[in-house]
Amino acid sequence: MPMNVDWNALGIVAGVGIASTVVLVALFCVGIAAWGRREAGSGGAAALTGAVSCFALCAAGVLYGLYLIVPQLHG
Repeated sequence: MPMNVDWNALGIVAGVGIASTVVLVALFCVGIAAWGRREAGSGGAAALTGAVSCFALCAAGVLYGLYLIVPQLHG
């Protein structure tokens, strides 16, 4: 029995996966940099707010990915 692969859909899934990985890693790096600025004393409350915001966005992205993967969560 021949197997048919929808290469367009596979490419879209791969592209979205790579793009979301890059965005999440970049957000986490910005969060770490902001946290380091705060620890060094040059950022103050703005650096803390930025770091916490970046970490919250990373957590939201990971939780949304888990929501998409686990069918019991949305069915």
